[in-house]
Formats: sequence, structure tokens, C-alpha cells
Amino acid sequence: MSIPPPPGPQEPPAQGPYPQPYAQQPYPQGPFPVPQQPYPGGAWGQPYGAYPRRPPVNGLAVAAFVLGVLCCVPAVGLVLGLVALARIRKRGERGKGLAVAGSVLSSVGLVLWAVTLSTGAVGEFWDGFRDAARGEGTAYALEKGECFTTPSGSLQGVTYDVDQVPCAREHDGEVFAVFDLPGGAFPGDDGITRVADERCYALQDSYAMDRWALPGDVDVYYLTPTSQSWRAGDREVTCLFGNTDERGTLTGSLRTDGTTLDPDQHTYLAAELQLYLAMDEMPVERTAEEDLAAHTFWATRVSAALDRQTGMLRGHSWPADAQRPVAALVADLDTARKEFGLASRATDADAYYEHSDKAIALIDADTAVGARAALGLDTTPPVYEETGEEGGGAEPGKQV
Repeated sequence: MSIPPPPGPQEPPAQGPYPQPYAQQPYPQGPFPVPQQPYPGGAWGQPYGAYPRRPPVNGLAVAAFVLGVLCCVPAVGLVLGLVALARIRKRGERGKGLAVAGSVLSSVGLVLWAVTLSTGAVGEFWDGFRDAARGEGTAYALEKGECFTTPSGSLQGVTYDVDQVPCAREHDGEVFAVFDLPGGAFPGDDGITRVADERCYALQDSYAMDRWALPGDVDVYYLTPTSQSWRAGDREVTCLFGNTDERGTLTGSLRTDGTTLDPDQHTYLAAELQLYLAMDEMPVERTAEEDLAAHTFWATRVSAALDRQTGMLRGHSWPADAQRPVAALVADLDTARKEFGLASRATDADAYYEHSDKAIALIDADTAVGARAALGLDTTPPVYEETGEEGGGAEPGKQV
């Protein structure tokens, strides 16, 4: 819509749609026209003079106040508050009150943080957090003997959420041990991995005592602290069994210990572990020709382990149907112990191999199968790699 300009000096006012009741005659004009003055005010559309602008609020002052209230990063809030005060004085900006308040609140926050760190409240907070997190659906909830699945179906990488499931069902991992690392500075991912690897492999036999019952596609994995959780007080390492195939799963519990075995089975497996723990120390990096001393020392340790094993087997009262099979096994183990003793005193590689090979053949004899069958234990011997180590996942570690 356009707006018409005001009538000029010689133009009559616009008429409405109805005629005036009386005709209007023009006033008589004098000999000289009356000078006309322009309408007062500025020209149409010309703006009035600008009002004076208020100075803007300093953005750093606002940020300092917000950080001071939140107390999340008090040091940053204090620095921003001081910088804001300097800029406000220099530029004449507003926000001095916000900057001062933010600096004061941030200073208080720094004091509180210092007190918290000096009194160990952070560790107490982490303990409380972890205790609260020990519920279904978190990695911190896992305990010895429990089975679980992960969202990714993998035991590699980083995870926080798990779903606990019955071990009879298909699952990704089964927890067999939990332990805490010592305090101090974060040892690094490699340092934690070395400790977890050593401790978890050593602890697996206390949970899965029957190595013959452990499937060949099972290996040891672990959940370890991250650098972030370490700063909050997390020191827990969770040892677990998982499939050597990253996408593979397990079904059924692998637990064979005092909670699942009868006294006869437990005694037999405890005695057998004496031998297996010594056999695990076999020197595999160098042959007897290259390092005869290392091999003869190992033979000495195995001979001592066999002596302990046979002593435990002789000292137990076996059921009637297991007495003869166990006695036959003890006879073979006694002979193997003597052969390892001769191997430990060998002066050359040929003599060492002659006696150690005889001893190993006696250990692997069918007499062990007969004793196990009589006790209701697994009768399928484990398959070992040539290095003497079982299994071997490439990356057993996982962080939380």
C-alpha cells in the first residue's frame, strides 16, 4: 500500500465521497500571494537521530561465570575471569560482575578439588561409583563363575556394557578370576597387559583344574582398566575364558574346581597339576644342543613335581573301582620320575633326549586314561602345540 504525500500549498484537501453541505468559496487573495512555509519536521522517511548504544557484555565473563557455577574445570574458569576483567577495563564492556563472580566461584572450586585429592575422596568416589555400577548390564558387575555376552560379540577392544547370561547358554566369555592391580601411576596399556597376561594364565588352573576338559578353541582373555578409569581409582582386572575365534562363542561352563568336583576328582586333579605346572616351564626357545643346562634344570623340576604328584596319589583313599587304575598310573609316574632324574644329570644332548623321551612317553601312557575313566573325569588328552603352549589368541586383552 502506498501513502500519498501531504497536499501542496495550492492543492485543496481531498474530498470524501459525500458532497459538503455548503459550497465553499475561496477566500479572496490579496495582491501578493501569502508565502507558504514547508511543513515542519524532516523529510518523509528520514530517520530520527540514533540513540547511544549500550556496550556489549564480555563473552569471557559469561563463560567464567558458567564454569564457576559448574565447578567442573575451576582452573579454566579462574583464568577466563581474570582475562575478562582486563578486557572489560580496556574496552569498556559490561560483565564485570559476572567475571568477578566466576573468578571467586572457580577459586572455591580449586580449593575443593585440592582438598578432595589430598584426602583420597576421588578413590572413595570411584569405589562408590563402581559399587553402584555393579548391577546387571555393566562390565564392573562381572564376578567369578559368571558368563556374559558383549554388544559387539567380541572380546577385543573397549567395552562398558555386558549382558549376563546362564553359562549353559551361548556366551562370549566366562569369568574365572578377578584381582586388583597395585596403586600408583598408570603403568601404561603394555604394562597392564603384561601383568594381566601373567596373572590370568597362572590363575586359570584354580578354576579349570581339569586341563583335559578344556576345549582346544578356548583361550584366556582379560578386561583391564583404561587410563581414564585408572585416574578415578579403577585397579580391577577380570580374567575370563573366550573362544580363540574373535566371532566364536562358548556354550556350557568350563569350571572344574571344588564347587563342581567330588573329593576324589579334586585330589586327582590337584596332584596332576603338580606335573603340568612343571611341564609348562619346558625351555622351547633353544634346543638341548644349544642350551643343555636349561634343559637339565627343567628335568630336575619335573622330577620333583612327579615326586609330589605320586605322593599325593598314594596318600589318598580311593574308591574301590579306582584303586587299581590309580596304582597303575602311580607305577608309570614313578618310572617317569626316575627317567627325568637321569635326564637332569645328562652330560650331552643325546643322553638327555634318550631319558626325557622315555619319561614323556610314560606320562602320556594310557594308564592316565584308565584312572580318569574310573573317577568320572574327561578321558580325551589335550592337544598341545609344538611350542608346548596351549591355544593362543592374537590379542587376548580388552579394556573397560
